[in-house]
Amino acid sequence: MLIRIRSRDGLERVTIDNAHITVSHLKTLIQSQLQIPVQNQTLSTNQNLLLAKTPSDLQKFTDMSNPNTPLSSLNISHGSILFLSYEGERSIKGPAVQPSGSFGRKMTMDDLIAKQKRVSRQETPHCDSVSFDRDCADAFQHYVNETLAFAVKRGGFMYGTVSEDKKVEVDFIYEPPQQGTEDVLFVLRDTEEEKMVDAIAAGLGMKKVGFIFTQTIMQNKKDYTLSNREVLQAVEYHAESGMEEWVTAVVKLEVGEDGSAAIHFEAFQMSDMCVRLFKEGWFESEIKEGDDPKLSKMKKDVVVGVKDIKEVDNDFFLVVVKILDHQGPLSSTFPIENRITQVTMRALKNHLDRAQSLPLVKRISDFHLLLFLARFLDLNSDIPALTQCVQTQIPVPEGYKLLINSLADTA
Repeated sequence: MLIRIRSRDGLERVTIDNAHITVSHLKTLIQSQLQIPVQNQTLSTNQNLLLAKTPSDLQKFTDMSNPNTPLSSLNISHGSILFLSYEGERSIKGPAVQPSGSFGRKMTMDDLIAKQKRVSRQETPHCDSVSFDRDCADAFQHYVNETLAFAVKRGGFMYGTVSEDKKVEVDFIYEPPQQGTEDVLFVLRDTEEEKMVDAIAAGLGMKKVGFIFTQTIMQNKKDYTLSNREVLQAVEYHAESGMEEWVTAVVKLEVGEDGSAAIHFEAFQMSDMCVRLFKEGWFESEIKEGDDPKLSKMKKDVVVGVKDIKEVDNDFFLVVVKILDHQGPLSSTFPIENRITQVTMRALKNHLDRAQSLPLVKRISDFHLLLFLARFLDLNSDIPALTQCVQTQIPVPEGYKLLINSLADTA
């Protein structure tokens, strides 16, 4: 069995014999496989452990404090994610690198040019524009502004369509489990939930088309468009997508000299060279406290202009994309997943009651409501049936009406 361990170092894997071992046994395996001493470990199934700052904060996470507790009693199974806080430092073993070529080998000029990575500005994006559904964009920025006050970072994956003439339309934003600080956005991806999101999107004729995140008020005082951390995160998702048209969007609060504030959306693509460098492992992923946030560090020299350098201005990796807006086919009035307030059956009942005069298909034409329902329905039969109703705006079959209403009546 594999258990995924999320710590300040990222996501790692530990192999265990079975789900019936104890917490104590698991800690011993973490010590042997990840080189973290047992006495330095604090484990929890609660992702908020990663935000603990003091020993007293750590003591609040008691679900795995008993060394004799079996993992099976905590519903931990193959593929589960646990959260780990530890004291001290450790060195993480990197991949073995085989040197290319051998001493004394003759190299032609073509060989030398092929080995160079020349970084220059890419003027033209692979998509013509990105258009945001007004309601979904407003729901995202309103939460960040009114509830989070742009004090911590927030992010989400954008879903929609890409036309034949390379126009990207964003019709909903899925906000995965996450923890944001002033400078860092930790996206705690939930594989099972993302399967539901992708199934809903496919049923609506949509797909994942980009990543959106916010910058904080404190970042507004910094002299960069994207920080080195943001470049790394954005290019990781761009590379993962395999899409030329993938878009990265940034939402920021800009305060004028007169004290007035305005919310701005900006959109970019990560340049082809940026994606290539990331895929080939050229980026330094460890960012230290004194590093300049407007520069991305490389493991080897790249050529910028006529200079060989290891620090590249982040702006070289950004290709500006034109922003438009539109009114899409979905509403965004149902409470949104993975926010501070948990979504309950009461929210479903209130949502359905609020617009009783509308046909049911209109009332469920909301991605966030469909995601909530997906937790109680079959992903392979029920969700395709409901999304087909939403996409074509045909009446919801009587059986599904009864099912949805009965779920709401349990509130």
